[in-house]
Amino acid sequence: MTFHLAQLNIGRLLHPLDAAETAEFVAALDPVNQIAEAAPGFVWRLTGDDGQSSSFVDLPGVDDPLMIANYSVWVDLESLKHFMYKTDHAAYLPRRREWFAKLDEAATVCFWIPQGDIPSLGEAYTRLEHLRTHGPSPMGWPLNKPFAQPS
Repeated sequence: MTFHLAQLNIGRLLHPLDAAETAEFVAALDPVNQIAEAAPGFVWRLTGDDGQSSSFVDLPGVDDPLMIANYSVWVDLESLKHFMYKTDHAAYLPRRREWFAKLDEAATVCFWIPQGDIPSLGEAYTRLEHLRTHGPSPMGWPLNKPFAQPS
């Protein structure tokens, strides 16, 4: 069986998506998502019903309009890291604090899924909560402490 890498990252905005302070971030969403979709190893990303960025999708069980999610699937960890650090996406990483509050707990979870499966956003968030409570495991792990792909 072949496995793909799923990743969920969440963030709490300092200002609503429609605020002037967040305008540059919102303007970058479509171009950055296009870079992801064209990147080698990209499989899928969560979008709203209208095709909008996942930043506009409510995170199940979270009653906080400033909390946003990014959820995607990649062929492997190397493909995700290439997109994150070797494309124009990388220019936005140092600017996170302009738009996002620092969270005191894990904001990203990675996990292996069988090729063709796309767990719900709710399941991905459950995996993030499991990581926060129990630490890294095959259920979910941080980007910098990967678990081997199942064989």
